[in-house]
Amino acid sequence: MGHGGVLLDCFCVLLGCAVITSALLYPQESETREVKPLDGVWKFRLSPADKPDQGFDEEWYNNELKEWINMPVPSSFNDITVHANVRDYVGWVWYQRDFFVPKRWQQDNIGVYLRFGSVHYTAIVYVNGHLVTEHYGGHLPFQGEVTNLLNYGASNRVSVAVNNTLTTHTIPQGSVLHTNDTDMYPKGYILNTYTFDFFNYAGIHRPVVLYTVPQSYIDDITVQTDVEGETGIIKYEVSHNTVGNDVNESDHCKVLLISGSKILLENIGCSGELRITSAKLWWPVYMHVSPGHRYKLQVFLVSQDGNYLDIYSLYVGIRKLDWKNGGLKLNHKAVYLRGFGKHEDSNIRGKGLDFPLIVRDYNLIEWVGANSFRTSHYPYAEEILEMADMLGIMVIDESPAVNLEHKRVMEELVQRDKNRACVIMWSLSNEARTLRQQAGPYYSELVNYTKSLDDSRPITFVTNQGYNVDNAAEHVDIIGVNRYSAWYSDTGLLDLIPRQVMSLITEWHDHFNKSIYISEYGADAISGLHTLPAFTWTEDFQVDLMKRHFKAFDILRKEDYFIGEMIWNFADFATRQDYTRVVGNHKGMFTRERQPKESAYALRARFELLAEEEIKKVSKL
Repeated sequence: MGHGGVLLDCFCVLLGCAVITSALLYPQESETREVKPLDGVWKFRLSPADKPDQGFDEEWYNNELKEWINMPVPSSFNDITVHANVRDYVGWVWYQRDFFVPKRWQQDNIGVYLRFGSVHYTAIVYVNGHLVTEHYGGHLPFQGEVTNLLNYGASNRVSVAVNNTLTTHTIPQGSVLHTNDTDMYPKGYILNTYTFDFFNYAGIHRPVVLYTVPQSYIDDITVQTDVEGETGIIKYEVSHNTVGNDVNESDHCKVLLISGSKILLENIGCSGELRITSAKLWWPVYMHVSPGHRYKLQVFLVSQDGNYLDIYSLYVGIRKLDWKNGGLKLNHKAVYLRGFGKHEDSNIRGKGLDFPLIVRDYNLIEWVGANSFRTSHYPYAEEILEMADMLGIMVIDESPAVNLEHKRVMEELVQRDKNRACVIMWSLSNEARTLRQQAGPYYSELVNYTKSLDDSRPITFVTNQGYNVDNAAEHVDIIGVNRYSAWYSDTGLLDLIPRQVMSLITEWHDHFNKSIYISEYGADAISGLHTLPAFTWTEDFQVDLMKRHFKAFDILRKEDYFIGEMIWNFADFATRQDYTRVVGNHKGMFTRERQPKESAYALRARFELLAEEEIKKVSKL
């Protein structure tokens, strides 16, 4: 059976049958480390539809690709060309590029890793014809050691086989249909369908880097923070390793806590606690005059004779979350979320990392007065979360499983984002089939497992089931509810919205006695389309629908258990071709080009009022 058959029929690795090489610390340059970016224009080739395993059979990874085209990395490959067969391709594609490695890396006797920020969805990586690593599921980083595979002082070649086929066992899910009706379809024609409402973009979506570590190096850092009165507490644990995985037990750690250019504290030991009197805490925007404050935690791995073996710096925001007595509190103050569901999505680039887009989005978030977003429906790029940390934007960090969950995915997600102050909740799923009886024990186990990885944040999930049939909600700490009153139900009947929203939230709280937030509501609006009176699909209808929801929210937010409102969506985004979608989903406050609709101005007016309330509270402190 070829690689295509293995992918479609088994996907064994998702069930724990293969070793996944997770990436730990984000690559950074320091006195002891180097980073070499491999982004740029790569060679790219589709596998023939009738010979999906040809690249493996002919060992394309051993030779220069033939019949290739140019493909930017990072980006989705779908919208780069002008050909529908590339945009809609399902199966194996191949990426390849050559790169140079300096001779001194070998002379310095260092370790070298090849790291991918994310590849959608299956990746098999080769360097100079040798298998390096495999990874299954997009949105999260992975890496492999290539120290002994490189040609130092010479040219090297990396080849990556990528497959975007979605099955009932992949994350996210899809279905593969082998058609037999030759009156309707050519012989051997395959249909790959999926139920989630965003386009199945694929490719190398985030940065690719080579990075070096010394022979003895800092492998991972875990921090947890707390607040006692005016004292900020940082508990840290550092793990270290060697390139040969033979840890030298005589190596030890020195840790500095730095604010600006001033060293505040120093500690010896690879685990410990730092206590900062009159600490500057990490606050979200509008809850403090200096949001997003972080300290620099500089970690030194030190040899027995006092030499610095490795140096790594981590920026840490000190804050405390509390959700166990109702509501959600940060640094002992109640939090009310106002924000969006978003997507990593833009013209041409698809889901590819795009720094101009990232900065533009945060400018729009600031302009509209939001304080939070949910990474619907998958973990966003590390670079996006880094800006959230800096700016004081709260993030609900969601699993990349729209209809399916898995412990491995949560483990990789928590490992990647555990040290980020901006991450205030782990979201296990969006709109899963939680009305099924087996959802109860499944979510109970998943919640407990995630808490074993990190118990400093509440666990949430997002549901569109009724409160009386949902079998998972009892197991999470905070419940997110999606409901599209006057859109998907009672379409056009705007007057029903306040009553329905009030009843919905009240029933959920009364049944489970948990904190609730609206995780999605909204309506599609085609930019520039207007009617009087308002009619569905117009900007006027979208604004009217929002204002009816605001009436309900203003009543509900007087209750401690109602902790936020997140509209769907921040910006219009691409979906699969469907007669219910007019070139994508148009529920955005902004167009796909990041220009405001009328709804953005309406949302800004509301969020500014809510922000003013928070600012008044801050001024009284």
